[in-house]
Amino acid sequence: MEVIRSLENSRIKLYRSLKMKKYRDRYGLFIIQERHLIEEAIRYGRLEELICVEDAVNDFDIECTFVSREVINSLSDNQSPNECIGIGRIVDEQLPKSGRLIVLEDVQDPGNVGTIIRTAACFGYDGVLLSDRCADIYNSKTVSACQGAVFAVPVIRRSMAEIMDYLKANGIRTYGTSLREERYLQSVRPAEKYALIFGNEGQGLTEETLKKCDECFKIEMDSFDSLNVAIAMAISAYHFRYEE
Repeated sequence: MEVIRSLENSRIKLYRSLKMKKYRDRYGLFIIQERHLIEEAIRYGRLEELICVEDAVNDFDIECTFVSREVINSLSDNQSPNECIGIGRIVDEQLPKSGRLIVLEDVQDPGNVGTIIRTAACFGYDGVLLSDRCADIYNSKTVSACQGAVFAVPVIRRSMAEIMDYLKANGIRTYGTSLREERYLQSVRPAEKYALIFGNEGQGLTEETLKKCDECFKIEMDSFDSLNVAIAMAISAYHFRYEE
């Protein structure tokens, strides 16, 4: 059994570079660290390579590359040691022309972005569109928070202007969220094709985006006027999905 032990191995150096977004974008690859996420990547045909530590049992039923503990640790940023690492393949998704969509403008926390993608998949949404200033889809924290949903639902990154123009051109009604609105979520009824739009954690949606939305609303709250963006998305997405 051949075991890669050198940190200077060309393949290992390439995979280690995937911790940085510019190299993920360049090579179209990203690192997957949890076992069940590797299983999801296999299920959806998105696993490029499986890497296992030399004393691990490979029970994934696919071939793997064995490496030393030092090498696998160099690929991981988990606190606990990994037995296996996956190298996933990034796909170039196309903007959907219909259905139920979630749009994020400048949401910067990877945990929020990952949780929103996961929630969108759970509620049967057809895609998640991210502005180019959102947290990276394939950041290790985003991938972990997605819990495999990044493979199950199309996730597309574009400029916000391009996203809004595309939605309008394809007759997709846009609903923005804003604390300044007088209209409440419970009074809103979804169109046949729609996109729910959520903004940055601290600033919300930009004025430019709010002006382009067909309708805006705020979530009813008793005594506090702030919700985490992932929580706000979950409440709104549930309401729209089951008010149809």
